[in-house]
Amino acid sequence: MKGLTDIDGILVGHASDYEGMTGCTAILCEAGATAGLDIRGSATGSSDLDLLSATHASERIHAVTFSGGSAYGLESSCGVRLHLERKGVGFATGAGIVVPLVPCAVIYDLSIGKRGVRPTRESGEAAAKAATSAAVVEGAVGVGTGATVGKLFGIQRAMKSGVGSSTVWLDGPYAGIRVAALAVVNAFGDVVDPETGRIVAGARRSATSLDFADTVRELKRGTRGGFRWTNTTLVAVATNAQLNKVGATKLAQHASAGMARTLRPAWTVHDGDLTIALCCGEEKADITSLGVAAAEAVEQAIVRAVRMAPSMAGLPGLAG
Repeated sequence: MKGLTDIDGILVGHASDYEGMTGCTAILCEAGATAGLDIRGSATGSSDLDLLSATHASERIHAVTFSGGSAYGLESSCGVRLHLERKGVGFATGAGIVVPLVPCAVIYDLSIGKRGVRPTRESGEAAAKAATSAAVVEGAVGVGTGATVGKLFGIQRAMKSGVGSSTVWLDGPYAGIRVAALAVVNAFGDVVDPETGRIVAGARRSATSLDFADTVRELKRGTRGGFRWTNTTLVAVATNAQLNKVGATKLAQHASAGMARTLRPAWTVHDGDLTIALCCGEEKADITSLGVAAAEAVEQAIVRAVRMAPSMAGLPGLAG
């Protein structure tokens, strides 16, 4: 399993700054992808997301950029755009110039790492240049470099997170069709195993403890902790099935169910959770079947994002 790059036409590259503890990830679809969007959080930082609207005139996009650095990280998408322009990839204009269409979404990682260091245009270009069809590199890389989870009591009692990716294959008459997901998990809440409901990573009882506080339980008790609009889980799902923009939007909505099953709580006013769907193939499949697979792929990607993250910047990670 390669993760998101199991979908033909999808390339993924990272640029990581381990001194600044930030980075960005470029997801390229150079032949163009029909795309859709589902926003469930209330603190989204983004640019050019209107390209994903079913009512927007653009039919296809050429890349997605996920970046650290909060709003400052939006600059990284300019580097992805420049890289694609140099390759002649983009929307053809009457002036003989191509304009790559590159939506971008960001996470807040400014409370970890070196103050004042954020992903730049050069970071985005480096991530795009590094993009490959090889297996997605997971863990504390790219946009996941500074990702953390479980921040009810602030960053001191959080855990390290990162990027995860997974693929689900359909079967029977849909054999050969697949849906893959990439997630960067920078959540306010905890990550749970959807099979057992047990917490995998999240807020800890103290800065020196590995015992989980259980964010949902504490919230129901009225605990007031480090509430900030500084959390986000960003997801990209891709499929080799053919969908129009309305179908891609529905796929993104289905995929968001994977967040609800693995993040507790998900979609809060403190998170900017969103899902972008990319459709890159010609295969035919029922949208509900694709949606079930997409939600499952997102579940797996979110859990992998914490399982693959090592201890860094004074925070414990499950990868040691």
